Amino acid sequence: MSARGFRVGTNPCRLRLALPGLRWLLGLGLFLGLHATRSAAFYLPGLAPVNFCEAARETATCKSSIALFVNRLDSAESVLPYEYNTFDFCQDSGKKNPSENLGQVLFGERITSSPYKFSFNKTETCKKVCVKSYDRENEDHKKKLAFLKKGIQLNYQHHWIIDNMPVIWCHVIEDGKYCTPGFPIGCFITKSGTVKDACAIHPEFNKSNTFYLFNHVDIIIMYHRESERNWAIARLVAAKLDPQSYKHSDENHLTCNGPPMEIPGEHTDKLSVTYTYSVRFEENKSIKWASRWDYILESMPHTNIQWFSIMNSFVIVLFLSGMVAMILLRTLHRDIIRYNQTNFSEEAQEDFGWKLVHGDVFRPPRNRMLLSAFLGQGTQVLIMTFITLFLACFGFLSPAHRGALMTCAVVLWVLLGTPAGYVSARMYKTFKGVNWKTNFLLTALLCPGVVFVDLFFMNLILWVEGSSAAISFGTLIGILAMWFGISVPLTFLGAYFGSKKKQFKHPVHTNQIPRHIPQQNFFTRPLFGIIIGGILPFGCIFIQLFFILNSIWSHQMYFMFGFLFLVFIILLITCSEATVLLCYFHLCAEDYHWWWRAFFTSSFTAVYLFIYAVHYFFAKLQIVGIASSILYFGYTMVMVLIFFLFTGTVGFFSCFWFITKIYSVVKVD
Repeated sequence: MSARGFRVGTNPCRLRLALPGLRWLLGLGLFLGLHATRSAAFYLPGLAPVNFCEAARETATCKSSIALFVNRLDSAESVLPYEYNTFDFCQDSGKKNPSENLGQVLFGERITSSPYKFSFNKTETCKKVCVKSYDRENEDHKKKLAFLKKGIQLNYQHHWIIDNMPVIWCHVIEDGKYCTPGFPIGCFITKSGTVKDACAIHPEFNKSNTFYLFNHVDIIIMYHRESERNWAIARLVAAKLDPQSYKHSDENHLTCNGPPMEIPGEHTDKLSVTYTYSVRFEENKSIKWASRWDYILESMPHTNIQWFSIMNSFVIVLFLSGMVAMILLRTLHRDIIRYNQTNFSEEAQEDFGWKLVHGDVFRPPRNRMLLSAFLGQGTQVLIMTFITLFLACFGFLSPAHRGALMTCAVVLWVLLGTPAGYVSARMYKTFKGVNWKTNFLLTALLCPGVVFVDLFFMNLILWVEGSSAAISFGTLIGILAMWFGISVPLTFLGAYFGSKKKQFKHPVHTNQIPRHIPQQNFFTRPLFGIIIGGILPFGCIFIQLFFILNSIWSHQMYFMFGFLFLVFIILLITCSEATVLLCYFHLCAEDYHWWWRAFFTSSFTAVYLFIYAVHYFFAKLQIVGIASSILYFGYTMVMVLIFFLFTGTVGFFSCFWFITKIYSVVKVD
């Protein structure tokens, strides 16, 4: 049928396409941004304060003993974390392991008790913890010392916990004061005399080919009296330490001063290491228990960088929104008005190519089952990400709840199998598919299976390396049980109801014979549009991406969930607008193969994410070893796949809605 054979309704206002309102988004950004900087001041649900008092005043509700727990050791130069007990440090005779949630297990956190015991408000000076001896004739001693040297050389960091607070280490650098929730095992000076890591802040560490072990810590615990009436009751509000290295010549007469504890690179003599600590308590009237996590922010990036990220994203959204508004409110409106004219010339027909493909624009795509499965999984990941970030930005998944973020994400993914199956089955039916059961299996097994195989392979490497991040066989069985026992049945339930629903109704009919697509120029070919389509969404997130990668691989604490949630919303808007814009251009070029192109246009952002991750690996990280490199890229591929699914889904449904709207005003005679 020629272009003369269909007409446009007389009411162009039926095309209700408008510029997305940015006023509410700006208000949301201000609220979430300010909330992110103050989120630590909220009383976090599920965390009750612990009262402390002197030993003479101890009661059932007020205790005097303070336990120090130790977490896994990690390094910015290696992806492999290790348990505290893997190294030859002082062990707790009455070892206690607090219960760990699923998120902690998956992240490789292994919290255990330590031999460092304190009594509230009791100062201790140079107290011995234990003595470790190494004989070069003993093979077991040689292995332990070699592993300790390896940990020092790779700059592995301790992570200690007091009253559920990370103990931080602050030191002065050229740019000012720097704090981190971890401190190194020691430091190393190479054979050539190159000073590495913490040795740079200790001028007395000056011997080449020498390891310096931090075998002493000076701990400061700050507390706050809750009220004048109950002046004896206190709550801990901060914990800091300063690692030191002392060569204790006489373990029975400790002074905690003198030369550092040196371990020669070529160790030949018998070596003895005495571990000690000093602790003192300080009252702090300015910090209250509800805001005690604020001091952790001293080690975090400044929020002005985060605001720059938000403004950068807003500029991109404004630019895209202006382009979309110009096309949708001006060009399309003009198309409709001119198309209503009685005398419609051949020249005018060529100006409005998107109308000429009305009989083919809803023709089912190739590989319809695969596309349906991607859309179902993308919907599942999108809803999971939205709910997780929404809860996190309001403090429910703060760093005080260790592992809560990952636990929430995994549980949500398992429970959201129903919308995945429903969307996949209904889109498959819309694509004229008939094998809905096969489609259900593909939706439930394809992408989760790829992720599981990848993680299983990574886990094998962790097992071989003896890392604490290795997931036990029982945990793997539990994950499989959640997948096949909960997620797959829920996906089947959604697929069943989706297959029973009517397909999405198209506003125009599809011709039996496909229309010939004219030869496209370079700018209207699919590949060019797909590559261009991912640039602007990536531009919205690359600054936040730097902080996220830092928190994962450089072991920095991430707490700006308010900013992250806002950037996530901006990312969704940008993906939608970029896909709609390019989809319109391709339809004007009479290319009606838009189904897969709409998905790939926004999902190509994941390719830029991978390129940035490669750049980050070589430019920012100092990871050494084949195992660590394989683990980095293995975990990165999981992130890229998840990003690919939900960005592609957002772009697809935005384009689907847009095309349905513009062709709903077209009537065929």
